[in-house]
Amino acid sequence: MSEKRSKYLRFAIPERTEHWLFVITFATLAVTGLVQRFASLEIAQGIIMLLGGIETVRVIHRLAATMMMFETIYHIGVVGYKVYVRRSPMNMLPGLNDIRVAWKALLHNLGFVKEKVQQGRYTFEEKAEYWAVVWGTVIMAITGFAMWNPIATTRFLPGQIIPAAKAAHGAEAVLAVLAIIVWHFYHVHLRRFNTSMISGHLDEQEMLEEHPLELADIKAGTKKRVAPDILRKRRWIYFPLYAVIAAILLAGVYAFVTIEETSITTLPLAERVSIYVPLTPTPLPTALPTKSPQEIGATWDAGIGALFQEKCGLCHSDPSGLGNLDLSDYQPALTGGVSGLLLIPGDSANSLLIIRQTTGDHPGQFSVEELARVRDWIDVGAPQ
Repeated sequence: MSEKRSKYLRFAIPERTEHWLFVITFATLAVTGLVQRFASLEIAQGIIMLLGGIETVRVIHRLAATMMMFETIYHIGVVGYKVYVRRSPMNMLPGLNDIRVAWKALLHNLGFVKEKVQQGRYTFEEKAEYWAVVWGTVIMAITGFAMWNPIATTRFLPGQIIPAAKAAHGAEAVLAVLAIIVWHFYHVHLRRFNTSMISGHLDEQEMLEEHPLELADIKAGTKKRVAPDILRKRRWIYFPLYAVIAAILLAGVYAFVTIEETSITTLPLAERVSIYVPLTPTPLPTALPTKSPQEIGATWDAGIGALFQEKCGLCHSDPSGLGNLDLSDYQPALTGGVSGLLLIPGDSANSLLIIRQTTGDHPGQFSVEELARVRDWIDVGAPQ
């Protein structure tokens, strides 16, 4: 094989596996999240129905979120292993040099500089995208916790944090999807179709164009191999430590998803029963005799008060009743509630009670005879 066709390992199998699991999880979260964010759109409603309804969509979204948390814990372990055990350089950390490289790349893209900027294992574009994912994951986890556990959240924070978290969660989701479509798709699939996350390798020409500084280090043999006995000692230290950290983080995930079910529990599904078709017509019930209206006196104590208790007592039986209106006694009835005076002695036409009762749809609706007697009682001065 010629030198130009030499292959260089870019990503090992564990890294590629992690990447594709992240792709599946991210895509699932994006689809199930955006259709809820824009549920009024016809396309969103179609996707919701295709996935089995909104309840199924919500469950899928939460399962994918849980999977994302597991992947984050695994990624922390992988990064820690590379840094502590293998002593891999932390090339993904951004620095001032990345700002200079980005400026030179901008000048090159605008045609002011002919030479293309040379970069190492991770370009400044890749670093920006990686840390955008980290930042986005933190934002989505915090806001997602608030929406998943609103009662637990509002024990320590004001209630306004829940709608604020919902707005931030939706905006960050839109931003993340746009970043993938506009930024990642262009750099990985359109500008040059990069297959390193599929095959794991780049050929020499691709390395020369994308990562010339790393290629130079590989050819110069600057990377030192760690002795097996040292690796073994570091692993004995690292794995127990990471096991403790992972256990703590997994306990946090468990609390995250089980601390409450406020946002998950919904109305029960309608019961499915067999339709009953009678062979003979169902007999109509016998009409019950209508209760004769009670004779009402011309004063509160002689019958008006009892009528108010019968018709209005359910909602207005004490000062804390609906609208702070208390009709349990004569004096509170004259005082009225938050809507003002209920009765204007001597003026039934402008009394709020008569105006409301004449609509005919009040929950404590008087009969025609009862309303006429109450009107007469008010017109004579509403005596006690």
